[in-house]
Amino acid sequence: METLENQIRSLIIESLNLEGMSPEEIADDTPLFGEEGLGLDSIDALELGMAVKKRFGVNLSGTTEENRSRFASVKTLADYIRTQKPEA
Repeated sequence: METLENQIRSLIIESLNLEGMSPEEIADDTPLFGEEGLGLDSIDALELGMAVKKRFGVNLSGTTEENRSRFASVKTLADYIRTQKPEA
């Protein structure tokens, strides 16, 4: 069975059309935003948020700061999904 982290990596690549990138290239702790990481921007965050809601049924409402911390990396996003959907 595919881990939640691998599902998130695949979702990032699919929903943001990151052609030429494989899930193995995204470590659990790779920053999703900023120059040190994948370099995603606010539009990417919206698209990824919608994809997460559709795939996992998780609502990402909250403050900008809360969402920024949830989307910091694959690990933080997986941890948040697990708190909302323990069966994930």
